[in-house]
Amino acid sequence: MARKPNYDFEKRQKEMQRKAKKDAKREERERRRSAGLPDDTGEPGEGGEDAEAVEGEGGATTPQ
Repeated sequence: MARKPNYDFEKRQKEMQRKAKKDAKREERERRRSAGLPDDTGEPGEGGEDAEAVEGEGGATTPQ
């Protein structure tokens, strides 16, 4: 009989990897701030809610 996969272990590993990546990004941002460098990481999606609002204003319109 085949063993059942341990999904809880896999999920926990993914969560730990996600947390490590998030912590690394946070540390990099703090390091850049303390060095006086710009905080821009160059990744889309880091703009927050304001970026989404700006994108929505210039979106496609329906012809009348």
